[in-house]
Amino acid sequence: MRILGIDPGIATTGFAVLESDGSKSRTLTYGCIRTTAQQPMPDRLQALYRRLQEILESYKPDTLAIEKLFFAKNANSAMQVGEARGVAILAACHAGLAVYEYTPLQVKLAVAGYGKAEKRQIQQMVKLLLGLAEIPRPDDAADALAIALCHAHTAGALQAAGRGEGHV
Repeated sequence: MRILGIDPGIATTGFAVLESDGSKSRTLTYGCIRTTAQQPMPDRLQALYRRLQEILESYKPDTLAIEKLFFAKNANSAMQVGEARGVAILAACHAGLAVYEYTPLQVKLAVAGYGKAEKRQIQQMVKLLLGLAEIPRPDDAADALAIALCHAHTAGALQAAGRGEGHV
């Protein structure tokens, strides 16, 4: 199974593509898609969509694993993340991918085994689980790897529960 993990954001969207057999995963690529505040919002969203289309065409993932939006103190920031998240989901749907959403708590539990794990602990586990030479940078890319790993670790359970077809 090939998984595209997304940590959505308007200025920076982390992405990662993993290949997994359910017990072992390997990294195909990871990085960030960046937009600048000087661009109008529609242009930023279009740039994000186009770059995601390129990644989808290049790596042909089977599924999208994306972080669920959670409460944020800044409503404007939450709206922008929500818009970026919508663009990622739309790109995945257009490519025919199953979409899975995970909360930060679910990601932490799946990757570190502890729901209150700190960012550094998650990054260290991502490095260890994927056999990387160093902790992936920037943080958004490391988060996308963690989200993809979360799906790799839970996909079998979702299928057993009859929810393996993807959902939003």
